[in-house]
Amino acid sequence: MSNIDQAGTFILGDRNVRRLGYGAMQLAGKGVFGPPKDRDAAIAVLREAVEAGVNHIDTSDFYGPHVTNQIIREALHPYPDDLMIVTKIGAMRGTDGSWNPAFSGEQLTQAVHDNLRNLGLDAMDVVNLRIMFDVHGPAEGSIEEPLTVLAELQRKGLVRHIGLSNVTPAQVAEGQGIAKIVCVQNQYNLAHRQDDAMIDDLARDGIAYVPFFPLGGFSPLQSSILSDVAQRLAATPMQVALAWLLRRAPNVLLIPGTSSVGHLRENLAAAELQLSDTVMAELEGVADIRSA
Repeated sequence: MSNIDQAGTFILGDRNVRRLGYGAMQLAGKGVFGPPKDRDAAIAVLREAVEAGVNHIDTSDFYGPHVTNQIIREALHPYPDDLMIVTKIGAMRGTDGSWNPAFSGEQLTQAVHDNLRNLGLDAMDVVNLRIMFDVHGPAEGSIEEPLTVLAELQRKGLVRHIGLSNVTPAQVAEGQGIAKIVCVQNQYNLAHRQDDAMIDDLARDGIAYVPFFPLGGFSPLQSSILSDVAQRLAATPMQVALAWLLRRAPNVLLIPGTSSVGHLRENLAAAELQLSDTVMAELEGVADIRSA
C-alpha cells in the first residue's frame, strides 16, 4: 500500500486532512442510481481507503439516493476520530434517475437531516451547497436564499462548516458575504481548466479547492501527451493526472472515486509520484490542445 502522507495535508474547516481523499459516488449503481452490484465490494473499498490513511470522504445522500451514505455507515461507523465526511445538498433524484434542483428551504433542511440519519451523525463536518442553475456546469445567479438556509442550519449545530459546489467566482464572493466558506468543489482536471484563476485566489485565502471529475468523470481523460508521460514514468495516465493536480496548488484536495480495491490502490499510489518542472510544462499541452 502506498504512503499517502507524501501528498501532504491541507486545512478543511478546522482540521488538517490528507490531500488524497476518496469520493463515494461510484459506490452506487449504474448512473449513480440504485444499489451497487456488489455491496460487499463497496464496503471493502471504503475500509481499505481508511486503512490506507484516507481521512476525507466525499459523499451525498442524493447518490443512490441514500445508497452511498448507508454503505459508508455500514462500513465505517463508528467513525475514526480523524475522519472528515463531506456531503452536498441542493439536488434530488427523479424516479428516472434524473438530477433535479432542490433549493427550497424545506428541501435543503430535509437533505441535511437525510444525510445525518443515513450516515449516523449528529452534525455534518462539511456541507457543500451545490448550485443547480445549470446541470451541466456553473451558471450565474444569486445564491443568497439557499445559502442563508444552510447558514441557519449551521447556527443550529447541524452543520459545522459550509462549502460551495458548481459555482462561479461571483457566487463564491457572494457566498463569502453570507457565511464562512471553507471549500469550493467544481469540475477541474488536466484538460478542464476553467477554474485556474479561482484556485489561485482560494489558495491565497487558505480555502480548499476540491475538483470533482479529477480523472475526467464519465468520459475518462485521454491524451497522447498524458499517455507518453505516464509511459516514461512507469505510471498510469490516471496516476499522472492525479499527481499533476496535487502539484497544481497546495489547496487542492483530491477525491477520486472507484468501486474497485485495485483501482483505489492505483489512485492512492499517485501520492508517491513526483513530477518535474519539465513534465509539468509538458502536461500543460493537454489543456492547450483541448482549447484549440
